[in-house]
Amino acid sequence: MKKEEWGSRLFAAGLTIAGLLAFVFWVFAGVPWLKNAGFLVTVNNYHVEEAAGAGVPAAKALNADIGSLKKKLERLTPGGSYLVVNTSDNTFFLYKEGKQVRNGICSTGSYVKLELNDEKHWVFQTPKGVFSIRGKIVSPVWRKPDWAFIEEGLPVPSANDPSRYERGVLGDYAMSLGDGYLIHGTLYKRFLGQPVTHGCIRMNDEDLEDTYNTLPIGAKVFIY
Repeated sequence: MKKEEWGSRLFAAGLTIAGLLAFVFWVFAGVPWLKNAGFLVTVNNYHVEEAAGAGVPAAKALNADIGSLKKKLERLTPGGSYLVVNTSDNTFFLYKEGKQVRNGICSTGSYVKLELNDEKHWVFQTPKGVFSIRGKIVSPVWRKPDWAFIEEGLPVPSANDPSRYERGVLGDYAMSLGDGYLIHGTLYKRFLGQPVTHGCIRMNDEDLEDTYNTLPIGAKVFIY
């Protein structure tokens, strides 16, 4: 080994040992000193405890800020039952009286774009924001919109043509969010957890039934 290479390796080893010694000193000397001096505080269950034997004004101020934020959060959290849907990972969280009672996977909009011509097209996305349950239906019947026929390469029938009505594809229950968007079941359960819908929120049978029974008309649905 060349002298220059040996010297470089020795220098690197020296830096490593020095770093380890500095870390050991920090753990056994620096951290306890900071605690005793009152520079370290801990955050636990929305409460900041002052370091032992040290009056830390910042800790009291932080306690007050956290308490204020907690009260604001409680005011903004709706009472009763509500649903939260995460469209990024296709999951949902069902709450009742402030407690989570169910969670699981769902499916939301695919973001696929369907074009009819230069002037008319559809983008299949689930809207984001704060919504409410506007209606609840048992054994819903799907009234197929124009895009459903165009997507299949079929001619679009008249508004009340019998071919527009399809039973058994929405599951046992459906809840309306307005503008044609529903929370409903699916025949394609293997796709749950994936962004594959035309904008509606799909659930499996058990999750759908529990959500239907938990959310009254007017309940909030938060989609992000």
